[in-house]
Amino acid sequence: MSIEVYVPDLPESISDATVLTWHKTIGERVQRGENLVDLETDKVVLEVPAPKEGKLAAIHVDTGDIVTAKTLLATLVAMEQSPQQAAINTNPEQSNIKDAHASLSPSVRQLIHQYQLNPDDMTATGKKGRLTKEDVLNYLAQQKPKTQTQAPTETSVAEFANQSRPEQRVPMSRLRAKIAERLVSAQHSAAILTTFNEVNLQAVIDLRKQYQENFQKQHQVKLGFMSFFIKACINALQNFPIVNASIDGNDIIYHGYFDIGVAVSSPRGLVVPILRDADQMSIADIEHKILELADKAKNSTLSYEELQGGTFSISNGGIFGSMLSTPILNPPQSAILGMHSIQQRPIAENGEVVIRPMMYLALSYDHRLIDGRDAVQFLLRIKQNLDAPARLLLNI
Repeated sequence: MSIEVYVPDLPESISDATVLTWHKTIGERVQRGENLVDLETDKVVLEVPAPKEGKLAAIHVDTGDIVTAKTLLATLVAMEQSPQQAAINTNPEQSNIKDAHASLSPSVRQLIHQYQLNPDDMTATGKKGRLTKEDVLNYLAQQKPKTQTQAPTETSVAEFANQSRPEQRVPMSRLRAKIAERLVSAQHSAAILTTFNEVNLQAVIDLRKQYQENFQKQHQVKLGFMSFFIKACINALQNFPIVNASIDGNDIIYHGYFDIGVAVSSPRGLVVPILRDADQMSIADIEHKILELADKAKNSTLSYEELQGGTFSISNGGIFGSMLSTPILNPPQSAILGMHSIQQRPIAENGEVVIRPMMYLALSYDHRLIDGRDAVQFLLRIKQNLDAPARLLLNI
């Protein structure tokens, strides 16, 4: 009996996907629920699992092909249960091994496929014995002489023969292409200006040092900087609702909720997952959610819903060492805050020169909607909240 595997229904507003990686070859046996192929969309990587156990009889699309919902991907041939499979079903330990391989993240599977690696040869350090991207990279580093001689996959890299001046041509990923499209669109469709300020983070640092140990014991998560910035931004947005608004044609939409996008790095590029109703979250809730979203971004497992929407965004270039930058809007949002590296700098305080941990802040905004005065006062409000974080507790 043949089993046909189709492209699943795609998320709303996504019309097609690119075939990213096949994890099975023709003639190979697959288990029910085991991932057959990864499909890359503008935002996320979708996994297509086998609907039933069987043998892969045919692959109907190649890596790099553009597919739409209900496109036929592959055909399986149903098989009777083998003695080996029966043993797996009755042996939990073997079953866990199969499950571990099936649960590999797309980024891990892509590396394994590219370098033709065996997951059993690597040491897994992730939760519940899961193989992480760092495990694979560490293994590759140890096997460097071997991997250097391996040719790149023909579908991902084209090499040029001139050895004295080597070049590589790599197809742009769907996510990178979408990022490029949105950035160019933002520059052309919005009147973007940027205003700057600086903040003294001494009080925030002192709070973190004072309560870090108790906070971790109570909430099982570290107290970071981002939660303070998110709380400070929410307070400022509540006082300047125009910054939380967006333009739709000739209308202004005032959002009565605060969905904060936090830009994080992923193997596929920069993504901006959303903290929904962030104003209703405690600092501990925010820290947990940021950790969860960052882990998903790292393993390319963010869902489309987690990347959709948002009323205001925060980008932290400081983790890469950026001292000052002008962030670009994330349409249809009207403003974005840029954080930068913390540097010990001399400042005047109570008539004396002292050394304090300072950070430059940058607010890019759509001048079609937000006047310069509102933008400057909004950023000043954020600065005041961080200079004296007790203001957030007292709501003053």
